[in-house]
Amino acid sequence: MKSIIITGGGGGIGKSCAEAFLEAGWRVGVVGRNPEPLEAFAAAHDTALALPCDVTDEGQVDAAFDKALAAWGRIDAVFNNAGVSVMGSTIDEVPVADFRRCVEINLVGSFIVARAAFARMRAQDPQGGRIINNGSVSAYVPRWGSTPYTASKHAITGLTKAISLDGRPYNIACGQIDIGNALTSMAAKMTKGVPQADGTIAVEPVMDVANVASSVLHMASLPDEANVPFMTVMATNMPYLGRG
Repeated sequence: MKSIIITGGGGGIGKSCAEAFLEAGWRVGVVGRNPEPLEAFAAAHDTALALPCDVTDEGQVDAAFDKALAAWGRIDAVFNNAGVSVMGSTIDEVPVADFRRCVEINLVGSFIVARAAFARMRAQDPQGGRIINNGSVSAYVPRWGSTPYTASKHAITGLTKAISLDGRPYNIACGQIDIGNALTSMAAKMTKGVPQADGTIAVEPVMDVANVASSVLHMASLPDEANVPFMTVMATNMPYLGRG
């Protein structure tokens, strides 16, 4: 039975992915800062493991990974999903503290989690595993007023490429899923109207978050000889390709 750790597993995309992996027969560790939903999720599923921790704290992350490793014997995959959004202001109106918080969680947190995963995948026997980072369509095309979020997600693309290269000698693959308008609490505002590049406010199409879960499951389930370095899954008619 394969195993995966999913950060941001207490709700939204993370929880949907955790459910999809459990249904597919995987062991799943869910990571988040709030232990209650994680423990409730684990209590409802025999092959789920609650791993409460703050992804920006390397000591807590290492302890969570060691707990999973002790329970399972190996870690086959990690979905680096935890993140926050800071949007709605031009750069001069963004508090520096908000920018730092966004980068600390989205980028530094992803680095810390990937670092912990890489070390254990390199050391385990047989060697190897797969790291999947949650990027965003904002890793390619920004929304108005999204400097912190867009900068952090552009950086995730560089992180993915570097890990993919570093992992080759150790059978560690790395890929990235770039998501557009999956209907979670973070994207609910799309259904009410959000600023567009031309200054108007418009409702945007959304998609079921289950489409993300099935995509991540596909990426994680590939044989060692294959990898999806980048996948974009988005609401079909969202104004991504024509944002400018």
